[in-house]
Amino acid sequence: MSVLRVLGRQSSINVRKVLWTCEEIGIDYVQEDWGTGFASTRTPEFLALNPNGLVPVIESDDGILWESNTICRYLASRHGRDDLLPSSPWRRALIERWMDWQATELNSAWRGAFQGLVRKDTAYADPLIIAASARDWNGKMEILENTLSTGGPFVTGDHFTLADILIGLSINRWFHTPIERPALSAVTAYFDRLKERPSFRRGGYDAVP
Repeated sequence: MSVLRVLGRQSSINVRKVLWTCEEIGIDYVQEDWGTGFASTRTPEFLALNPNGLVPVIESDDGILWESNTICRYLASRHGRDDLLPSSPWRRALIERWMDWQATELNSAWRGAFQGLVRKDTAYADPLIIAASARDWNGKMEILENTLSTGGPFVTGDHFTLADILIGLSINRWFHTPIERPALSAVTAYFDRLKERPSFRRGGYDAVP
């Protein structure tokens, strides 16, 4: 496959999912800054690639693809990385369960606190919205704590998978958001393990999200 084109700014957690997946697999790629603060995603040029006007978008030999989790699945399958996303229906489902959890339950929980405190979005400036979001977010992280405490060392067991890329980036966002957080030792130890991966270090994914 020729060099993969990744459209989207690195400050986007969804773009980081794709970039970390590329680093983990060893894919040659070029990343172009699109989105807030960079090239507009509302231009006809970009909307022709993704009618939603959102990043990331990739351009591969197979064509154009959007939706970050779908892109990560495609890249792992395209490059035969059965360790990251198994072909076995059951083993794959155990990983995709956590990928979907991150995209739905966890994303919904953090929105108010992260947008209000980090992104400074005025739509989330209400302290009650931020406090409710922080409680919900911490509750979701406690679910992860229980999972890692009784299993591990990774989200789905003994091996690093795509689920760990998504969850790891979410944990980084949790640590960087100025809210009161419970002391979750299993989550902290898990994130420390992820930070030691060469692919994580190359991407600098522990930077402020």
